[in-house]
Amino acid sequence: MPVVTDSNSVVTDSNSGEAPYDAILFVSFGGPEGPDEVIPFLERVTAGRNIPAERLKLVGQHYFDRGGVSPINELCRDMIGRLESALASADVDLPIYWGNRNSAPFLADTLQTMANDGVTRAMAFVTSAYSSYSGCRQYRENIAAALDTVDGSAPAVDKMRVYFNHPGFIDPLVDGLTEALAGLDESRTHVFFTAHSIPMSMASNSFYVDQLNNAVQLVGERIDAVAGGRTGSELVWQSRSGPPTMPWLEPDIVDAINEVDSDAIDNVIVVPIGFVSDHMEVLQDLDTDAARAASEQGFEFRRVETSGTDPRFIDMIVELVRERLEGVTPVALGDLGLVPEQCGETCCPRPQRPPARPGAESGRPGRPA
Repeated sequence: MPVVTDSNSVVTDSNSGEAPYDAILFVSFGGPEGPDEVIPFLERVTAGRNIPAERLKLVGQHYFDRGGVSPINELCRDMIGRLESALASADVDLPIYWGNRNSAPFLADTLQTMANDGVTRAMAFVTSAYSSYSGCRQYRENIAAALDTVDGSAPAVDKMRVYFNHPGFIDPLVDGLTEALAGLDESRTHVFFTAHSIPMSMASNSFYVDQLNNAVQLVGERIDAVAGGRTGSELVWQSRSGPPTMPWLEPDIVDAINEVDSDAIDNVIVVPIGFVSDHMEVLQDLDTDAARAASEQGFEFRRVETSGTDPRFIDMIVELVRERLEGVTPVALGDLGLVPEQCGETCCPRPQRPPARPGAESGRPGRPA
């Protein structure tokens, strides 16, 4: 089923093509790798959102403070290297090509290279575990738009399914939270699961929140099997962007920490369950902003690592590849089970943005990648 009906490209989420797979397309968000790339990167990320240039410079300072480099591209290189080794061990002989949404290597350039190399059909792995417009459908639209620029015969691209409830994504978070709880009085510890906030208009037209709640439940059930008595846990949000007139998922992680009863709680643990890698949003929103809020409240702060470089996560990608390549039975935990047709024609539509008011601030523009 094509993603964009008025496009000549073919981007599907089913085994609709007749040609065998001859490549893997690794797709991610992208990030700057030097000071000169920061503002152009942020302009691409926020295109069409009417965010003032001075706000982009303010956000850019978080990158400049770290040498103008986002960690996401290096994390992708590491993940791809591990995946190549894991595929070889599984006797899967497919080359991996890497393309980003917002920075080099750009999807259009990567897909042109694939066409030049004679690739006819590829399966795409996206570093986003959940269904939403920005986390699933938009990537498919990005791939479709990039395919339309290819000179020559463009390959067909099939997007792999979402994997929020795959054990290869969940189990590393369970182990990370178990380790973070070690030595703490669980009755005086509060656990926050965090994910990227999105506009309510986007959330109401996708299964994003349901899938996140399911993932939180899966981690919680497994933690309760080995440790009980925590005061509580909850799903909160981070990295909000866009105009203040647009409702987004709340509460923000910093606000949530500030509302914790310090007479009842001594420790705060944050689990970035909405993310695959420890990229800039995790470093800034959690390791800097949330950690500062916890310190100001007198809490001990611990943060669980994301799943992305865990061997079980890499093995999960191999399993996703083999699902398509060999018909291996898919694995999914919890009540939601497998998510078929996760990107059908009417799924996860683009959110409608309100018109910007003249002179209005565009709110906190977030710190993507």
